[in-house]
Amino acid sequence: MSPYIIMILLSSLGLGTALTFMSSHWLLAWMGLEINTLAITPLMAQHHHPRAVEATTKYFLTQAAAAATILFASTINAWATGEWNINCLTHPIATTLVTMALALKVGLAPMHFWMPPVMQGLDLTTGLIMATWQKLAPFALIIQMAPFTHPQLLTALGLLSVFIGGWGGLNQTQLRKILAYSSIAHLGWMTVIVQLKPQLTILTLCLYIVMTMATFLTFKLMSATKINTLATSWAKAPVLTATAALALLSLGGLPPLTGFMPKWLILQELTTQGLPLTATMMALSALLSLYFYLRLCYSMTLTMAPNTNNALTPWRLQNTQTKNLLVTTMTMTLMLLPLTPLAQTLIS
Repeated sequence: MSPYIIMILLSSLGLGTALTFMSSHWLLAWMGLEINTLAITPLMAQHHHPRAVEATTKYFLTQAAAAATILFASTINAWATGEWNINCLTHPIATTLVTMALALKVGLAPMHFWMPPVMQGLDLTTGLIMATWQKLAPFALIIQMAPFTHPQLLTALGLLSVFIGGWGGLNQTQLRKILAYSSIAHLGWMTVIVQLKPQLTILTLCLYIVMTMATFLTFKLMSATKINTLATSWAKAPVLTATAALALLSLGGLPPLTGFMPKWLILQELTTQGLPLTATMMALSALLSLYFYLRLCYSMTLTMAPNTNNALTPWRLQNTQTKNLLVTTMTMTLMLLPLTPLAQTLIS
């Protein structure tokens, strides 16, 4: 694809997200979401592979259905109350419809079925955009309308997402599907706390984006798309493999890595708000996700590659990919836990 076309599409992605961020009118927010969807569709289908075309079609139909539901629900609210403002969403049917449509847009369970197959059909760069940038605009709307949404609905969506994100990734061998289920589980953590403390949701989203970027960029540098490929990564790049294992443990939420910070703060806030049962269920469900992260670490660091390898020897080839962004995100993924007191001060 021409660099000029890629620049136009990435600019449109930024425009759609910025438009949704700045809008207080449902029609403008809907336009921003539509620009976002239309901009990423050519990026998803650029390789002309049948699997990429199938993933693009699934993604487009799902996002179009969610956007149409948002427009329909906001019209119901305007008809009933005369208000198009996002902060004036008071009609109960419209509120429920918009919440479910936004859950479908980001991939919250039980509307998550499109996400793993779509991620599997994309290359790692486009998958990175899908797992990070595409969550920003819908989450901005979720945070804005969270005070007017049914608390039980958001809590149920969050708990279900954390459990399904953990269970779904257990028997996967494809790295992109594993990262898709990881995304579903992390989105569940953000959704559970969004009504009680939205600043904590924003912090969790930012840290999730940093950790996911580090993981995707590492797999891209290794050219790894399956667990079996990770078994030979130690011979190619020992330092990168060691940091990749630590990044996966950070995604799982193990101390003393950065990923422990949002889980710790969310569990603390849930306990403070008098929801110990929810906090216990969230903490136990995190063990499910931790299992498949440990499985990836085991494949990378504790398995020996076969002595007679009939495949090509990519470690003899010079890798020309730029590593600046990877180094920055990996450092943040591993070393931000000491800044927890500062984060608590900023979000309190």
